Amino acid sequence: MAGRVIAKLKRLVKALLGLSSRQVAGLAVMAAVGVGVAVAAAAGRAALATGLLALLVVAMTAGVVHLSRRIGGVNRATQDAVRDLRVVVEQLQRRVIASVEKERLAAGDRHQELTEALARNERLTGRGAELLLREQNQEIEALFQLFQQVKPRAPMPAGGGLNPTDLLGLLTIAAGRQPGLTVVLGGGPATVWLGYGLEATGGRLVAVDHDKKRADDTRLMLREHGLDRVEVRHAASTELTVEGRAVDWYDVDALAGLADIDLLVVDGTAAPGAEAVAPALHVLGRRLADGGAVVVDEVPGRIAPRQGVFGLTEQRRFAGRWTTLAQPSTPATVAK
Repeated sequence: MAGRVIAKLKRLVKALLGLSSRQVAGLAVMAAVGVGVAVAAAAGRAALATGLLALLVVAMTAGVVHLSRRIGGVNRATQDAVRDLRVVVEQLQRRVIASVEKERLAAGDRHQELTEALARNERLTGRGAELLLREQNQEIEALFQLFQQVKPRAPMPAGGGLNPTDLLGLLTIAAGRQPGLTVVLGGGPATVWLGYGLEATGGRLVAVDHDKKRADDTRLMLREHGLDRVEVRHAASTELTVEGRAVDWYDVDALAGLADIDLLVVDGTAAPGAEAVAPALHVLGRRLADGGAVVVDEVPGRIAPRQGVFGLTEQRRFAGRWTTLAQPSTPATVAK
């Protein structure tokens, strides 16, 4: 029994400690009025007791009204919060639905594009296979023609980025022009093939390479094939100013002594920088012999401004990637 009383007292104390200062003050006033009523009644002062009792009733009624207003305010705030939450949820639902619809439409478009691409590939597969087979046949035919022109004394190297068609076109140009001095910028293993092509005419070949290891390897291959008239020069990559622009190109000091060039071959794929033809014409264009020619692997339209400076005109494209730019032949050149 005592334990229950103690537990109730503890709950009462905890409840009192949780009250605010206003609530404590209100309870204190009501307790004081209650004590006043009891004292007045005990003293036989009924009027005072009745007045205090009426005051107590009024205070309790005011407290109930105030409490109901507080509860109503809390309910209204709760309703407002629920209404705001409902609005946010509805907006989120609309956004999710819009996103899902957008992704569905995008997926439909991608599916349509993929279907069209597959249909297009199915139509082109046969044509692509035919073109690939034709290119392979051309390369095989070019390889047979190469070995009809060249009788190697040692195993031939790969083209170093040049297909058999490219090599055949280069040898065809050299055989047709029979140059006295040929300079190849970035020849690599193709220098061996061109060396054989010029061996019959007794022409001199100078290959320039910015890669020292590749230059050493080319010299070794030339010795294995007995091509003693071919010279390989290592010209380190350096900065060169061409028409007010700085470009990476060969060290011009390594090109000393090269004059009266009959055939200049510019292999853009082996150049030290992004540009190959413009700096080549800038440095070696004025060293061309009368009737000399420049063989390039670029689209002629890109180099038209520079080729006009030296009177070079496009002759024709040969097998492979090559285009020949040549000077008009003089009477002396024709007689030669």
